[in-house]
Amino acid sequence: MRTAIPKSSADRRAMLSTMLKALRRQRGLKAADVAGRMGMPLRSYEHFESGKGRIDVERIHQFAEVLDVDPYGIVLGLELASPSFALRCADNKAGTILLLALQDFDAGIGDELRALDPHTLMRHLTEAFDLLGQRARVRRVEVEAWMHDPAIVGPPRRDESS
Repeated sequence: MRTAIPKSSADRRAMLSTMLKALRRQRGLKAADVAGRMGMPLRSYEHFESGKGRIDVERIHQFAEVLDVDPYGIVLGLELASPSFALRCADNKAGTILLLALQDFDAGIGDELRALDPHTLMRHLTEAFDLLGQRARVRRVEVEAWMHDPAIVGPPRRDESS
């Protein structure tokens, strides 16, 4: 489902703040921890995390590096109006991988990219993302089956006090 892309810089900064706080919490860190890792005074970090300043891509990259999250997941999350995108990409670096694949595509196709009409681009990219979605669902089922496999987890443990 598509959502409206935030137009105002205040909306974008609020969304960035939501993402940064969620990622920090996902990593189990306090603001002071992240500020220290980024080499920033706590007040400056809190200003950044609260979205009060301008959006600073270099600072986003620094934040991502110290938390080991996907910087492009954050940037694309802003563009997609999806704070959840940043969280979903944090570990697998899907945003970065997407941009690397696009970079390779651009280098490989060059000016021939102009020959592709919007309909063709949308159709083929949608197909590719649909296939990735199917693969993710299959993978989730495989992992769940593996986690419940008695050969791996063993028999249920008895309470030793009985």
